Amino acid sequence: MDTLPYTWTHCHTHGQTLLYTWTHCQTHGCTAIHMDTLRNTWTHCHTHGHTKIISHYFGGIQLNLYRKKKISFLRKNMYDLCNSFFIHHYLFIQAAGQIYSFLMKLRTPEGAFKMHDGGEVDNQVRIVLSYCAASVARLTNIITPALFDGTPEWIVMCQSYEGGFGGCPGMEAHGGYSFCGLAALILLEHAKLCNIQALQRWTVNKQMSYEGGFQGRSNKLVDGCYSFWQGGAFPLIHMVLAMELDKALSAERWMFNQEALQEYILICCQAPDGGLLDKPGKSRDFYHTCYCLSGLSVAQHFAGGKIGGTFVVGHQKNLLKPIHPVFNIGVDASVHATLYFSALPVPGTS
Repeated sequence: MDTLPYTWTHCHTHGQTLLYTWTHCQTHGCTAIHMDTLRNTWTHCHTHGHTKIISHYFGGIQLNLYRKKKISFLRKNMYDLCNSFFIHHYLFIQAAGQIYSFLMKLRTPEGAFKMHDGGEVDNQVRIVLSYCAASVARLTNIITPALFDGTPEWIVMCQSYEGGFGGCPGMEAHGGYSFCGLAALILLEHAKLCNIQALQRWTVNKQMSYEGGFQGRSNKLVDGCYSFWQGGAFPLIHMVLAMELDKALSAERWMFNQEALQEYILICCQAPDGGLLDKPGKSRDFYHTCYCLSGLSVAQHFAGGKIGGTFVVGHQKNLLKPIHPVFNIGVDASVHATLYFSALPVPGTS
């Protein structure tokens, strides 16, 4: 990380935040980078870069964008939280109340969320923002009925006739939106509101029979990033069906071809000089590297039965650590964060 190219080390704040999130995803699962290196690098990003954590500004992330206007962004808030949890270094420990106030300002009347306070309603990513809000609130123990009043019902309205979820009601079913919709419902403990059988049917049909990877929408090409956005939905679907005591559930595997997905990632998505990509012929980038590896981890680990199992294509060195199926961060990181914040009072209850 000390030798990243100039275009990344001097990118705007949005890029820096995403870069460190995706890099942490990769290093947590595949390498033995010392924790102090991650902690020092992320702290340096906050103290010397444009991104600053300030407790008096709604608990969000202040970005010097849009003609120097200081705007606090919900998605960047989530990425910063996840970065803090990766390194077990809670930069937000004194700002949970401010984060709660920030999220309350982003609520829309129907229970959805905006990107930032005073911003327009972005119909393209509203379900993503609901997931970001639910993730931030769950990890920091600030979920209240008032904060998410109407949110589960609004999310369910995004489920399309195909079975998957769109970005907002009436939009086309999409892999990323479907993961975010189901994950948010699980975080808010309202997964039973959606048509899980329809979602299951739609998701299993998104794995390409020839390539082995997943497409994000009907009639689209395979894309490595959907290894997680689609593949990562299967543990969530399995969890919901298990709670419904579905007797047809396998006790040994997820409901997709785990070996075929691993083959697509390992054979078709690896760049010769390192990094992963969308599909052969495309360039590598941090985004696809993160989500290809996250999908690879999902395909390698099964934890839906009484006895977990691993399925590794190729050498055992290919085996990655398991990830948390809802947050896409290391299991140990999510456990540490949850235990820490669960000991703190929920805003408005003390």
